Amino acid sequence: MAMISRLDPFREMNTLQSNLNRIFQDYGRGSDELLTSGTFVPPVDIYEDDHNLVLKMEVPGVDEKDIQITLENNTLTVRGERKFEQDVKEENFHRIERRYGSFTRSFSLPNTVDSENVNAHYENGILSIQLPKRAEAKPKQIKVSTGAATGTTKEIKGATKAA
Repeated sequence: MAMISRLDPFREMNTLQSNLNRIFQDYGRGSDELLTSGTFVPPVDIYEDDHNLVLKMEVPGVDEKDIQITLENNTLTVRGERKFEQDVKEENFHRIERRYGSFTRSFSLPNTVDSENVNAHYENGILSIQLPKRAEAKPKQIKVSTGAATGTTKEIKGATKAA
């Protein structure tokens, strides 16, 4: 006799999630040395306004002298290093979750960026890079005049066009 079981489409997904969690927990137990010597990828926000393209990168614990920013061939590259504090012995730690080591982030920039006037500012662990737009790339306001248009008008397929 066949058993009827209720269909639960998320059961397999939950099983997979549990297995992946267990794998990563097991991986994390024996790899504390990777956490102190591995690389990390600092998160970045990128937004644009009328005058600038702005990148804001979280790099807390990184000295500004350990940050290098280059702009070449429309590619912005940010390199840096967060060093592990040696004032406490590594074997005295119970848990190390922050990442240490070097990082590199590269961003392709549009041709509209004025590479001669780039500014960078570092405060409270946030690196802000302002990339100004070239004058020709900035939006232009066009005024609309009122009153009668000069010249004669012709009607072309239902539309009016000035001659």
